[in-house]
Amino acid sequence: MPSGDVLVLIDESGRVVEWGRPAEELFGWSAEEAVGQSVTALIREVAADGQVRRERFSQEAAVLIKPVLRGTSVMWQVLAAGDAMSGQDMAILKAVFTHSPVGLHVLDDQLCVVRMSTAVGGLEDAPVGHLLGKHFTEVCELEDPEEEAAVAQRVLESGVPVVNRLARRVKAPGATRRIHSVSYFRLEDSHGDVVGLVASTVDATDRENAQNRLALLDTVRTRVGHRLSVMDVCRELVEAVVPVFAGIADVEVIEDVVGGEDPPLVPVHQDVPLRRAAFEGRIGGHPVGVFRPLPVGVFTPLPVGTPFSDVLSDLRPRLVSIEEDSSWLAADPARAEVIRQSGAHSLIVAPLALRGHALGVVSFYRHQQQDPFEEEDVAVASAVCAHAALCIDNARQFMREWIIARTVQRRLLPQPPAAHATVEVSQLHLPAPEGGGAWYDAIALPGARTALIVGDVAGQGIAAAITMGLLRTAVHTLAALDLQPDELLARLSDTAASLMTARATLPLMDPLSREPLTAGCVIAIYDPVELTCTIARAGLPEPVVALPDDTSADLPVPPGPPLAETGNAPFPATTVDLCEGSTLVMGTAPLADEVLVPSGPLRPLLDGAGTRPLPDLCDDIVHALGDDHRTGETLMLLARTKALPKDRVLTLSLPAGPEAAPIARAAARRQLEAWGVDEETAYTTELIVSELVGNAVRYGAPPLQLRLIFERMLTCEVSDNATSAPQVKHARTIDETGRGLFIIASLADQWGTRYQAQGKTVWAEQPTGVSTERQNGAGRPA
Repeated sequence: MPSGDVLVLIDESGRVVEWGRPAEELFGWSAEEAVGQSVTALIREVAADGQVRRERFSQEAAVLIKPVLRGTSVMWQVLAAGDAMSGQDMAILKAVFTHSPVGLHVLDDQLCVVRMSTAVGGLEDAPVGHLLGKHFTEVCELEDPEEEAAVAQRVLESGVPVVNRLARRVKAPGATRRIHSVSYFRLEDSHGDVVGLVASTVDATDRENAQNRLALLDTVRTRVGHRLSVMDVCRELVEAVVPVFAGIADVEVIEDVVGGEDPPLVPVHQDVPLRRAAFEGRIGGHPVGVFRPLPVGVFTPLPVGTPFSDVLSDLRPRLVSIEEDSSWLAADPARAEVIRQSGAHSLIVAPLALRGHALGVVSFYRHQQQDPFEEEDVAVASAVCAHAALCIDNARQFMREWIIARTVQRRLLPQPPAAHATVEVSQLHLPAPEGGGAWYDAIALPGARTALIVGDVAGQGIAAAITMGLLRTAVHTLAALDLQPDELLARLSDTAASLMTARATLPLMDPLSREPLTAGCVIAIYDPVELTCTIARAGLPEPVVALPDDTSADLPVPPGPPLAETGNAPFPATTVDLCEGSTLVMGTAPLADEVLVPSGPLRPLLDGAGTRPLPDLCDDIVHALGDDHRTGETLMLLARTKALPKDRVLTLSLPAGPEAAPIARAAARRQLEAWGVDEETAYTTELIVSELVGNAVRYGAPPLQLRLIFERMLTCEVSDNATSAPQVKHARTIDETGRGLFIIASLADQWGTRYQAQGKTVWAEQPTGVSTERQNGAGRPA
């Protein structure tokens, strides 16, 4: 029944004057039956009324009797004492306060201890009696007594319990720091008045240490291994373990591992160099910096007779207590100085190893007020290093592949770009961190023309670099056929489709069989005689031209599908006029939004290109780009056009009859003399001109045109309006005709046919037959 309920009121003579309802329920008599009766008689009747009533009374009728004044008479009030303790309750409380491992502290409203369990020590295990009356934060020896007192005061005022609050105890000399789980509950009497607090404490050191170790392992697995550089992975490792596990962490990796080479087997020879890959240290929550004796990135020897050499000999971690007279410190003076500066007193040395190969070693130090390492920490350090070793080995393999891929890509790109008399070329190439398949080319074509090419193979690593090499070789082969850009892209796309089909036939265990082949390319052919540029693109951004008047414009080149795309979509080409001094800009997709589009933040750099040196313009773009959000390879080709001087070109319209050949020979002879061509070359050129014109008269269609171009090579071109393809015939001895192209193929370095929208051009090239100085203008006739 509720505490404080009035059961009975008894006068001075011992008779009942009031009988409450709770008394009726408890004893079974009504008020009419009990009032006026003697209490003594009622008790005798209870005793004589059988076992049931006696048990009920003994179990439920815990009462309190207190005197009350009614007028001038003293009466006795019998109250229900619902919170009165039985003998069993007393036994439970005694056991809790004497034997329970949970520390109980009963506090008054001033937070002073009025009672505490005897099983809990405090103040260097002083007797419990000496602790009563002291403030509980002093009794519990807490590191932050003000904070704990504030929490307890809030519970005392609000009545809201605080459960499982972690608090650290003051570290005793020579002991480890203990962590307690503290809970606070407010005490109230039967009338609801606050009388104090109960503070319970449980030693949670082992539990918290275990949870911290598990959290550390989870942190290492989450944070270490995101990057693909050995040095970066080591940096991630030290940042993950300091300061939660160690005050200082030092990672040393075998140098061959940093360079992507295979790690050595154990035991590691003392001559094998180590590189200090990462270091992190904190004292009192502040970075300690990198100590001068052991800077990051330098090679460090492997001194014999130290825990570090021992670990690399058997791959077994060591727990080392550092003393001033430790013998191994003398064998490693530089490290001994670091230990002295930091005040380190405990050390775990753990190997970075994988499948019996040593990758390096990690040193974990604790210093100053940190607790020494325990045996359980050795297992944690081993698990941390095992995960780090796997990540380092992944980075090592990636580094090896990256080095190979970058070497392949570097060897396949023009080194340096070839010089062209009619085009000044400069390139901007920022390789992706993982390597990629971007490339560029400037290929000399017949007739002083130049093919400008930018391509990009999606992907990374060796596969992308090799695919890039295959496509670039195909471009060079196709360019030798003197194809137009759209036809060249169509055949290049067929080549890429063949490569993709070959990938699909690879075994399933080959990773390349599951990688799609995605590539783009843009090709521009510049003609310095006509001052035109024909452009087609497949999947790459639209080119831009920077004009000599410091303005820029987008070139309206329709987009074509990526290379190897299914379907028969064409690669439409566009021919635009380019005045001398224009700068053609072509690039890969990462540049589109920043440089090539009109609204790009770096487009004004192209607007002001004008006559600025192209290398300077590339430098400005590189500095402005940054690399915060750049993904993929950034490659841009800049080509500034030049016109071929008019005195280097002879253009002559020819009649469609037999008289065309003599007219062409005479005009060629006069022009060759003006250019200073030697007699042998002049004779050969006249013969080539005669045969080309003769074939055009016989098999072509008017109008006919002869063009001689004197540049790096001497080019003879004859154009007609027919679309039939010339073929080399092997005439018999008695045949009088059919030897024209055979003679041309024998005399010229190379020859070919170029088709236009109307008709074709048959051309042949041979050396100029003049010295370099004379060809560049020395002694040229006015």
